[in-house]
Amino acid sequence: MTLTCKKPTFSLVDLGLLLTVLLWAANIPIVKAALAELSPLSFDALRMGGAALLTVICTWIIERDLSLPREAWIQVVVLGFIGHFCYQILFIVGLARTTASVSGLLLGTSPLFVALIGTLTRTEKLAAWNWAGVVLAFLGACLLAVAAGSRLALSSQTLWGNLMTLGAALMWGAYTALSRHLVQRISPLKATAWTMVAGVPLLCFAAIPALRSQNWQAVSPPAWLGLAYSSVLAIALAYVLWTTGVQRLGSARTSVYHYLVPVGTVLLARILLGESLRPLQLVGAAAVLIGIALVRYRREA
Repeated sequence: MTLTCKKPTFSLVDLGLLLTVLLWAANIPIVKAALAELSPLSFDALRMGGAALLTVICTWIIERDLSLPREAWIQVVVLGFIGHFCYQILFIVGLARTTASVSGLLLGTSPLFVALIGTLTRTEKLAAWNWAGVVLAFLGACLLAVAAGSRLALSSQTLWGNLMTLGAALMWGAYTALSRHLVQRISPLKATAWTMVAGVPLLCFAAIPALRSQNWQAVSPPAWLGLAYSSVLAIALAYVLWTTGVQRLGSARTSVYHYLVPVGTVLLARILLGESLRPLQLVGAAAVLIGIALVRYRREA
């Protein structure tokens, strides 16, 4: 028996994941700015509620079918609770209590959780070089954050924000790893719509006190635009693209694209804000790209 190496090929799925990276890279600073005028739970309830409604409507228009297999209901409820309730609350409240750069770094650890959960549940089989790619990409993301002047501040003001954001990374890793079974039964668009239907109402219910106490007259047009961007593009569109990647590439190989978010943030800062790229940042970006190639690299018998 001979072993042959199968090189990863770039496809439309990869292009969609790169678009997702771009949307998420811009989302963190946009959300952080909007949270100066909107309370975290008010913002999250509005953006997730709008994204869920839009996703359901798009599913009906595109597929003309919202039916769900009976055996998929438990998965939908579990994934909705993990990905659209637990993750969203931990992410938005954590971001409100820490910096955008630290939040991006901590969220970048989710592929490690995906690989671990996938290995434990035997849904992913990663070779030594795949694991090396996961670790290398994570170290590259850390180097990007350090080179940008950020650090993991464990002061009393940011400790809980950092811990909640790390918890959000765990929840997203679990959502990504466990969603692979669901998207083998139904389309990524329908899976996204139904998991939102299962989880978003819980989020909106938890946000009722915040929605009542929010000073809506003080919210500026840029904050509303940030909310619209986060709801339509960073959630509704990006979630479908991400779930499609899980269906086509597997959860571990899709999740490693999450490491590109810090790279996208650096590039956007260069284009939009005129910030210079430091040599260490270029090294970190190269490590992320090499790590992705290693994780996508397969060997077949």
